[in-house]
Amino acid sequence: MEDLKDKRALITGIANKRSIAFAVAEDLARYGARLALTYLPLGRPGELEKFQALTEPLHPELVLPLDVAEPGSAQALAAELQGRWGRLDFLLHAIASAKREELGGRTSDISADGFLLAQQVSSYSLIELVRETRALLTAGQGSVVTLTYIGSERVAPNYNVMGMAKASLESAVRYLAMELGQEGVRVNAVSAGPIRTLSASGVRDFLDLMHNAAALNAFKRNITAAEVAHTAAFLASDLSSGITGQVLYVDGGFNIAG
Repeated sequence: MEDLKDKRALITGIANKRSIAFAVAEDLARYGARLALTYLPLGRPGELEKFQALTEPLHPELVLPLDVAEPGSAQALAAELQGRWGRLDFLLHAIASAKREELGGRTSDISADGFLLAQQVSSYSLIELVRETRALLTAGQGSVVTLTYIGSERVAPNYNVMGMAKASLESAVRYLAMELGQEGVRVNAVSAGPIRTLSASGVRDFLDLMHNAAALNAFKRNITAAEVAHTAAFLASDLSSGITGQVLYVDGGFNIAG
């Protein structure tokens, strides 16, 4: 994977060392990519310092704030990247959020506010980030990857509003891929099997979901964040130059189990 050397990669969504985004950043750094990482600015004391300590082993060149729910945040991020790098070779969109109470319970009880929040943060944010970094991505003939889950196309227990947001996200991938293809930019999604991350902790009975996935997939085990990261690194590389608008499953074959 030597063609990642010196490529400029923007990684969003790192919450802790168990984050899939952290694993992707590790892989890219191992293959020589230059990293810009984003953190969520919540105004808490020492939050930047804590994030810098967490990500120090990744040796990022840039650590920048990003709150996709805040107007102008993505635009400011893109302006900083333009001034520092001038191009972007890879963008990982690993951002999702929903109200905990909207994940379980009755689907028909989902509130308008909860629905719109999940859509804005988990789906629309991809569109916004691509729009704001478009010139950078075009200059780098870049690759965009987002993270999804099979709850977008099947009913997954306690996933309700997020399943709808992921379905929207996957549709956005296809439309963006078709629009940006002639500019040399590829857009794909990786559909990962269940992994114990911070965001997964909001899904009730998540361990049951993991056990079920392991029992039904071809490997009879759960996949790892590292396995997802390897696929993202492939999509970041020129080895995947003919792939766009796709959802690649990294779930041990769970999606073929019927």
